[in-house]
Amino acid sequence: MSSSSPAPQPQHSPLAQVQSIDEHAGLSATDFKLAFRNHPAGVAVVTADAGDGPVGLTVTSVFSVSAEPPLLVFSISGTSSSAPTLNRADTVVVHLLGADQLQVAKLFATSGVDRFADTSSWSRLVTGEPYLPGAPVWIRGRIINRMVAGSSTVIAVHALQAHISESEAPPLVYHNRTWHHVGEHSRLEG
Repeated sequence: MSSSSPAPQPQHSPLAQVQSIDEHAGLSATDFKLAFRNHPAGVAVVTADAGDGPVGLTVTSVFSVSAEPPLLVFSISGTSSSAPTLNRADTVVVHLLGADQLQVAKLFATSGVDRFADTSSWSRLVTGEPYLPGAPVWIRGRIINRMVAGSSTVIAVHALQAHISESEAPPLVYHNRTWHHVGEHSRLEG
């Protein structure tokens, strides 16, 4: 559970900011959402603390980018209540949820609630980040870049530490505006 090399330092300036896109050209927001509605995505919770208390949110945009160095990305909406903290944080913890954590996913997707009220469901790593010990997989990482893209921010993370449970719990998946799990019932070929 340690890093083998120093992590790149986060870049807080929008070096790769998407600019000069004609918002009225191209696919409508409604059609774009409809196109992606049938594209399943794994469910994760991202937590952070920039010094003023823990924040967290449910995301379906996490994906790996590189194994060497170990990099992942996710995106957050600019309207998310967690966005200000995530835009100031140096590190995050990304929790890849199992199907048995549907209530956790719903909690962190709900606006206007104290997602950390149940102190028995979360703790802090020795490095200070809030995390969910019940997640089958969590990855602590240092933010190395942020890219403003439309009304969202894409955040690149260098993975520093991970906990990977030996449990073979099916993953939680979001598809067509509802929750699913992947398992033997969904296997197409062996």
